[in-house]
Formats: sequence, C-alpha cells, structure tokens
Amino acid sequence: MTPEELKSLIYTIIQNAASAGEINLDPNEIPEVRVERPRVREHGDWSTNVAMQLGKKAGMNPREFAQLVVDKLVEDAGIDHAEIAGPGFINITVNAAAAGELARNIVETGEAYGQGTALAGHVINLEYVSANPTGPIHIGGARWAAVGDSLARILTASGASVVREYYFNDHGSQIDRFAKSLLARARGQEAPEDGYGGQYIEDIAEAVLAANEEGNKLLEQDDAQAQEFFRQHGVTRMFGEIKKELANFRVEFDVFFHEDTLHESGAVDQAISQLRDKGVIFESEGATWIRTTDFGDDKDRVIIKSDGDAAYFAGDIAYYLDKRERGADHVVIMLGADHHGYIGRMYAMARAFGDTAGKGENMEILIGQLVNLVKDGQPVRMSKRAGTIVVLSDLVDAAGVDAARYSLVRAAMDTTLEIDLGLISSRTNENPVYYVQYAHARTKSVDANATAHGVTRDSFVPSLLDTPADSELIAKLAQFPEIVAQSAQLREPHRVARYLEEVAGAYHAWYGNSRVTPRADEEVTDVHRTRLWLNDAAGQVLANGLKLLGVSAPDKM
Repeated sequence: MTPEELKSLIYTIIQNAASAGEINLDPNEIPEVRVERPRVREHGDWSTNVAMQLGKKAGMNPREFAQLVVDKLVEDAGIDHAEIAGPGFINITVNAAAAGELARNIVETGEAYGQGTALAGHVINLEYVSANPTGPIHIGGARWAAVGDSLARILTASGASVVREYYFNDHGSQIDRFAKSLLARARGQEAPEDGYGGQYIEDIAEAVLAANEEGNKLLEQDDAQAQEFFRQHGVTRMFGEIKKELANFRVEFDVFFHEDTLHESGAVDQAISQLRDKGVIFESEGATWIRTTDFGDDKDRVIIKSDGDAAYFAGDIAYYLDKRERGADHVVIMLGADHHGYIGRMYAMARAFGDTAGKGENMEILIGQLVNLVKDGQPVRMSKRAGTIVVLSDLVDAAGVDAARYSLVRAAMDTTLEIDLGLISSRTNENPVYYVQYAHARTKSVDANATAHGVTRDSFVPSLLDTPADSELIAKLAQFPEIVAQSAQLREPHRVARYLEEVAGAYHAWYGNSRVTPRADEEVTDVHRTRLWLNDAAGQVLANGLKLLGVSAPDKM
C-alpha cells in the first residue's frame, strides 16, 4: 500500500462518514489528506493529523474524530493496525504483504513509476537560461540550465505539456558592444572599455574572418559597415557555440526565440495596441507609458521612450503576449539573482492583460541565486576562456556532466550555492552524486549476481518482506510519486535529488542486512526471489529519479 493509496482510503472513510451524516462535514468539501512517515519508527509506518485538521470543524473532539477513522481503517485488509496518539494523531502500520506488493508494482510499472496526471491538460511555457549571445554561458546560467531542464522533465512527468524556450536577447546595446569587441580584436586592437574580453572573443573574431572571403576586406572599411558584418556573423557563431554547449550538457530546447523578431514583426506595436484598448496606456513627457501601478507595481513604466525607441520592457510585454497566444496557460520564467526588481512590473503587466500572476498562475517568475566554486578551499574566480567569469564548460571539464548537473540542482534555487570541485569529482560516499549512482550500480550488481546463482523473479511472496530494513526501504520507495508531484507543484527539483539520497541510504542499509543470493550451503528460496524484486524496485526508482535530473544511472562504477 502506497502513501497515495492510504490517503485515498482515509479520504473515502471521511467522505462516506460525512455522506452518512456521522460527522458534520460537506462530503464535497473535504480537503486533501496528508500522511507522513513518523519520526519515531515504533509509531508505525505512516501517520496523519487529519483528525486535528477536521475534528472541530465536524463538531467533534479530534480524538473522537480519530476513533471514527481508526475503526474503519482496521477493517481494510491492507492495514495491520492503527492507533490514536496525543491530541489526535493517527499512527498506522501496514501489513507486510500489502506493503511488499509495492516492489512488484514498481518493477512492472518500470520507467512510468513516479509519473502522475496532476498537471494533465496544462500547457506550460518554461523559459530558462536565456543568456545574452555575447559570450559563453556563465556558472549562474549553468545552474538555470540544470534546474530548468530538470523542472521541465518533472513537469512533464506530472502530465503537463511543456514547451522549453530560450530567449535570445539579440536586440539592443549589448549586441553593439559585442560587435565592436569582435571588430577590435580582428584588427588587433584592445576591446572597447565597455566591451567584452576573454579568449572566446579572439576565437570568434578569427573564425568569422576565416569563414568569410570578404572578412579581411571589410577590416579596411568604415567602422559602421565592418561592425554590422561582425554583428551578423559573430552573433550567429556565438548562438551556435551556446547551443552546442547546452546540448553537451544534455539540455535541449523546443523553441529558440529571437528578441529581434518582436520588433521586426510589429509584435511590440500590437501588444501596446491591446493594452491601449484596455485603457492602461497613457502619454506623458513625450513618452508612452503603461499604468502598472494599477496592478501592484511600485511605479508606472515607460514602454516607448521620448526619442521614439522602444524600451526594453516593451519587448517583455510583446513576448509574454506571444507565449500566451501560442497556447501557454502557464508562462514560467527563470531569472537570475539580479532580476528581483523585474517581478513587480512583470506580474503587473500580466494582470494588465487580464491574467493572474504568482505561483501556479498564468505568469510565474522564479529567481535563482548565485553559484560559487571552490577548489582546495579557495574560490575559483576566473575562466581561461572567458577571462573574468567562470563558465559552464569550466565546470563540465572539471567534474563531468553528471556531477555538474546533480550538484547544481540538489540545492533550493533561491539559496546561494557553493560547489566544491574536489568533492564532486571524488569517488567517495561524501560525493552525493557518486553515492546515489553507486546505489544504482549496486542494484545491478546484485541482480547480475543473483542470476549467476539461479535466483530469478519467478515467484513473489510480499509477506516475506517483513524485516525493519525491508519496511524502511519499501516506505521510502513508496514516496517517489508524491515527491515528483510536490517537486512539480512547488517548482523545486532539488526535492528529487535529496529524496534519491535518502533512497540510496535506505538501500545501502538494506543491502547490509538482506541477502538476495543464498549462502554456499543454502538453497534458493522464495525469500531470495522476493528480495530480488525489492532490489530491482530500488534500482528502478533510482534510475527514474536520476533521469528526471538528466543524470545517468550507470550499471557499473
């Protein structure tokens, strides 16, 4: 019996009691029941505080309400016993057969175990990374690549239709500075004071010249013509480098959206026109403004400046509207730590269109914090390639894709993250990704060893999974679907990583207490065969969880 099945059973008991008039509750307004693992193992397999949540509302003492639930629970064949503790907690012990049945269910469900339908029917446009095409992806962008891709996988596993989108900021002053920097290096000059440095600028400048017959001739032309040449060819080459870097990091996108198209297509003017029809646009001081203060912003925002040029926010407005018109009912945008000030104006803009904004609404913004790298106790501050910052390729070169992705996703995104390159490159249990991957590899080794000793999954007797180690591992595996659902709902992929570490710990403990293969003087029994099912179930959960994080599940280490 899984936690989800137990929650459903308790919910049905309460609903039936309400329908029968035994308790004073509307049977159609009963909230979701929560069950948790008790901190003290002797208190049972699961506990719920539902009686304290609903007792007074039902006009009953919580313990009286709990007794009603307990009396019905013990009638179910899957419940060994249930008892009331304290002011109304219900502690529940599932019988071994009902609990052990989960092992077979996991193995037979395979890669689909953990998936759900909570977000079925929702179309989520998830935008992440979106680094400017003026240089390699820095370490903060690398965090968004790992977290964003993992979140996309988790949302998909929860039934959502997810569009993974990358927004190229290829319109504005930063592109001009990039082009000027390329031109300067191509001419053997230092980059402008406000330009971009690093070896990659020289590499791209040389590659652009080598790939275009007219390149060297243009170096002799006026600055404007030469700069435009490097803007077109340099940005295209930088795009290619970024896409390749992301693909090597196992991050793929459905849409690469270019900011420039919003201005070229007239989308900005159309978006402003829609807002004007809604009465939220006004003119002042020669500029065009949107009255975002009506929708929670701290001040109104300029969208067309007095010189006639569109403000950056105008592109944001048109881009949001474009996503919604493409069918997204949820627009989720992941931004870096320096974008806190954007939340108010962006949410206000969505509300100006008549949408909702906030967690789980039409517009949702997630802010991530910085990443610090250390090696041998010292900060790593500079990239050989980029010159002034650490970039994604530096981390991958130092630790590999698996360790890099896992280390970037295992902490809550709204906390500053410190990564020890020495630790995540080590092959010890102190390295979290190694600890989890090694657990999966061990399940495969046990499976292969069992086959060699004639242990197969020909029979399965779940009641034989009755040891404390069996119970602890089964309970941990049972939580996987709920963990995936919570990670999707809260937009927190780190929950999957931390859960996998708990599964690995439970499995390693089980491995030390449970033999799947017989000793030299023993015959193969149903105990061995049944434990093989549990071993393989643990391996399946570890593999499924690692896949959600874009991390491999090796068979050998």
